[in-house]
Amino acid sequence: MNDRTPELLTLIVRRSISATAEKLFDAWTEPEQLKQWWGPGAVICTAAEVDLKVGGRYRIANQFPDGKVLWISGEFEVIERPKRLIYSWRIGAESAPAERVIVRFEQSGSSTEVIVTHERIPAVAVRDLHQQGWDGCLQKLAKFSESAA
Repeated sequence: MNDRTPELLTLIVRRSISATAEKLFDAWTEPEQLKQWWGPGAVICTAAEVDLKVGGRYRIANQFPDGKVLWISGEFEVIERPKRLIYSWRIGAESAPAERVIVRFEQSGSSTEVIVTHERIPAVAVRDLHQQGWDGCLQKLAKFSESAA
């Protein structure tokens, strides 16, 4: 019997976006803005609830092209507007072990580097899916932010 805990993985995804940190922080935390860009590829955000305070909860509905809806939810641990967010991350069941997401907004001139660190990922296959998801989300965030400029 092996009673060792499996090693959890960490993923870091980054993208420079032509927008201020404040604008990107708001796009990330205001439900009406989230619904306009969240979700990789053909996935759309059909609902977003955000209680932006430490201990506050969020829920985001991802609808896939086949109609299936997947809920992502968690709780805010750290809120440092407009520089950093830390929150737990669960897909589906509330009983699933929580992963953790850290989002940093590092402004330099007229652009901001958005750095997503996704921790406590249980498996390589899950990490790879998160990589695709975050790449797609940041691509849509850049398009949303730059078109709204």
